[in-house]
Amino acid sequence: MSGAQSHEIQEVTDPDAVASAVEDLEHGSDGSSGEEDAQPTASTSTDPSATTGKKNKKKKKSKAKSALNALRGKKEVPEGVVDVVLDKVKERGGEGAEHANAENVRMALEQIKIMDIMKGKVGLGHATKKDMGDHKFWKTQPVTKYGEQPPEEDGPIEPAVPTDQVRQTPYPLPNDFEWATLDLEDDKENKEVYDLLSANYVEDSDASFRFQYTAEFLRWACTPPGFHKSWHIGVRVKSNKKLVAFISAVPIRLRVREKEVQASEVNYLCVHKKLRSRRLAPVLIKEVTRQCNLLGTFQAIYTGGVVIPTPVSTCRYYHRSMNIPKLVDIKFTYVPRNSTIARMTRLHKVPEKTSLVGLREMEDKDIEQVAALFAEYMKRFQMVPLMTIEETRHHLLSGRGDGEVVNGRREHQVTWSYVVEDPETHKITDFFSFYSLPSTVINNPKHDVLHAAYLFYYASSVGLDPEADSSGILKSRLQALVGDALTIANNAKFDVFNALTLMDNSTFLQDLKFGQGDGFLHFYLYNWRTAPLAGVEAIGDTPAGRGIGVVML
Repeated sequence: MSGAQSHEIQEVTDPDAVASAVEDLEHGSDGSSGEEDAQPTASTSTDPSATTGKKNKKKKKSKAKSALNALRGKKEVPEGVVDVVLDKVKERGGEGAEHANAENVRMALEQIKIMDIMKGKVGLGHATKKDMGDHKFWKTQPVTKYGEQPPEEDGPIEPAVPTDQVRQTPYPLPNDFEWATLDLEDDKENKEVYDLLSANYVEDSDASFRFQYTAEFLRWACTPPGFHKSWHIGVRVKSNKKLVAFISAVPIRLRVREKEVQASEVNYLCVHKKLRSRRLAPVLIKEVTRQCNLLGTFQAIYTGGVVIPTPVSTCRYYHRSMNIPKLVDIKFTYVPRNSTIARMTRLHKVPEKTSLVGLREMEDKDIEQVAALFAEYMKRFQMVPLMTIEETRHHLLSGRGDGEVVNGRREHQVTWSYVVEDPETHKITDFFSFYSLPSTVINNPKHDVLHAAYLFYYASSVGLDPEADSSGILKSRLQALVGDALTIANNAKFDVFNALTLMDNSTFLQDLKFGQGDGFLHFYLYNWRTAPLAGVEAIGDTPAGRGIGVVML
């Protein structure tokens, strides 16, 4: 979901230089893999020094590899890692090298490590990207394979079949386990899923941060209109009925370029840490696929922080720091050289009041107008959800919480949704929304929760103007809208506001002081071929972000 490097550290040393240096050290400075580095190489040179140089190079790479491996299981960045990365940064040269020193590099490495954990990836030094050829399970699945050319026409990889031709029995599990269907509307079973995810969903050895999926969040995310309980699949231990694995899917209707696709949105694949060697994940994927096929759904969309065959798009995380003292305390960000917490706080101060005339909290009476505006605005993007009025109501309003607003939020609140109403015509001209997904802060004496807001869906009637982009009016409008969202989030005591480079986000992130993260989210389609979609980068005439209009929870 979220997490990547905060931008304050850029004033200390160039984080891209550090991250790139680490990548070189992990994969070989010439871009080759560690395994390739270990292979003997032929040389036509008769100069003995050439052979010696190669041996030294291998030795240096071996030292770097050993230093990176030392990070496994460590909370602090070892000195060896700092030394080899500092050498690499200086070797690269550039602006990052000018200010680089051991302490700055350590800060950058800590930041990268923490944000990888927030993202749901393992800590620095752990392999999260398999060798491109080593995907035995995915080779058997109807997904785009590496190196395939874009299709001449979008469409399924494998045809749909009648439901009576779909496997009728569950896939076998190891003898000690049994399948279970979870009811996320039942408080007890909801808590079981919460407990499993919060303890095991983040695959890191340090557990510095863990996503804190509340009961309200899981109920909101997993029970949209038309959801199927049979798509909420668990694995229990036979002897004590303990839940040890989970995967979910919910129905979603997509438009991918010009074609509509009835699909499932697959999420929350989680296996207990102690059972990772039992190969339960592929069986969970096959079982949720079977359950979807039984109800006539043969396509799916899913996301991940790791690369598997084959992303249809990749977006980058950005972060808007708000509670600077707390973010420094938990090492989410650092105080740059020649700066102070007070100066950072002033630089990142959020306006206390919103600026847009007619801005108010969304109400049920607005949903028809909001749904219509959303449908029109989303025509700007290539892959989008097609929502009914009921689905719009669920996603934007069902998570608004209970009771009166206190300190910017209600009890059990998950979503914040606002509209801009023209005071004369009473027409809804704009809306925006964001949701709350906190994380537990582990082993910090002062703070136990990081309160993070995530930008959700938005739309503006300004974007329906054909000249909206070229004239700059859409950029200005979105900057005002999301600027007000930041004010509302800050008043609700959120510590950080996160967003991805999808939709029109790239037009306002920098102006609103979002910092570029080092985390990426990869989008995948199951059993559907289409050409790559613009995410973090433009593709052809499609600007960055405009390929993706789906916000995954």
